[in-house]
Amino acid sequence: MSVDPVLARLDADLPQALDRLMALLRIPSISTDPAYAGDCARAADWLVEDLKGLGATAESRPTPGHPMVVGHIGEGRPHLLFYGHYDVQPVDPLTLWHRDPFDPAIEKTDRGEVIRARGASDDKGQLMTFVEACRAWIAEHGELPCRITFFFEGEEESGSPSLIPFLKAHAAELKADIALICDTGMYDRRTPSITTQLRGMLREEVVIRAASRDLHSGFYGGLAANPIQVLARILGTLHDETGRVTLEGFYDGVPDTPQEVLEQWAGLGFDAAGFLGRVGLSHGAGEQDRTPLERIWARPTAEVNGIEGGYTGAGFKTVLPAEARAKVSFRLVGTQDPEAIHRAFVAHVERHLPPDVTAEFPLGDGAPATRMDISRPEFEAARAALSDEWPNPAVFVGAGGSIPVAGYFRELLGMESMLIGFAHDDDAIHSPNEKYDVTSFHKGARSWARILGALARA
Repeated sequence: MSVDPVLARLDADLPQALDRLMALLRIPSISTDPAYAGDCARAADWLVEDLKGLGATAESRPTPGHPMVVGHIGEGRPHLLFYGHYDVQPVDPLTLWHRDPFDPAIEKTDRGEVIRARGASDDKGQLMTFVEACRAWIAEHGELPCRITFFFEGEEESGSPSLIPFLKAHAAELKADIALICDTGMYDRRTPSITTQLRGMLREEVVIRAASRDLHSGFYGGLAANPIQVLARILGTLHDETGRVTLEGFYDGVPDTPQEVLEQWAGLGFDAAGFLGRVGLSHGAGEQDRTPLERIWARPTAEVNGIEGGYTGAGFKTVLPAEARAKVSFRLVGTQDPEAIHRAFVAHVERHLPPDVTAEFPLGDGAPATRMDISRPEFEAARAALSDEWPNPAVFVGAGGSIPVAGYFRELLGMESMLIGFAHDDDAIHSPNEKYDVTSFHKGARSWARILGALARA
């Protein structure tokens, strides 16, 4: 089956496709606020009906939270699982929006037309690019080139509490040859990307305690231990002078980035000075023997996210506080073990405690990194298909953040994922005035159409 008539159909039907997206965007499916539970259910039902319009068997499946949407269509191999989420972030502060966030509209900007609404980019617009690609394939050929299972979540923006139990309960139904995840973006407006590695996360909190109460610094200063000073010294020992993390065994399981991937990244011409300059910085931190893109995509980190202790209100209060606390996060790569790093962090802190000072660790939870097997033929097939659609060849990239569902698919379903999306850095996801470029929506659908054909051939 040729992809050319499918692409022509997507071009011709763009106005109708935008109308369908607008209808979904009008539903305020804010998952974290119980007041919008009915709207989340309504968004799930809307998607079920749209999938049925393609000829799929589709249902809204109940969970303890918001519904999951599951649909099936097509036959043969490969079998693809497509994941997206229909829930959206809250819109606060509403006063910063230029229009009603659930009254979507096409707006003209200096970079072209955009779809302005909450959820336009994260993730309804991205989700619908894939659905529209399927619609065009069916319209032109009467069928899809492969078998597809649709899986749309309604709690991604509120921590996905129902996701793991649902995956476990429906593993046999959801397992496919490979998963496609649309919740990512392009490297730049001319360069599409496939995210092939996601850093994991370990979250820690440490509480340092000394005296039984806050102390007058004139009476006790210079003699009694000061928890803030102890904490500051310990946090300062987390890195050496070259930017490497000093926890024992921290780099166990950290792989070197393959040379062919490093060469792809070098060809991107990443402007580290400009990247930092946009936020008022001029010098890079972290491991000085690694390139900037390696540091943010492929290397582990330890970052202090917050410190609290003593008096920080108006005026001055001369006390030695009884306690001080900090929150520290570790971004993980490769096969780094969150539990092993937690133990190493605890041991590191306790090793640096002076007499009379204790430490507690109220929080220590995490998830490992996810790294895709790019030697599988699907990855190169998808990369070639994307390259045919966009001005620049597609690249394999890393992501500094985490998309836990990719790890869950591997752990619970034994399935690799390809993360392909068409968002941009200026889409203002989670912020007022979120948008999605019309070009991202249109060429995103064309891209998925090409990928479906390529995967069927691969």
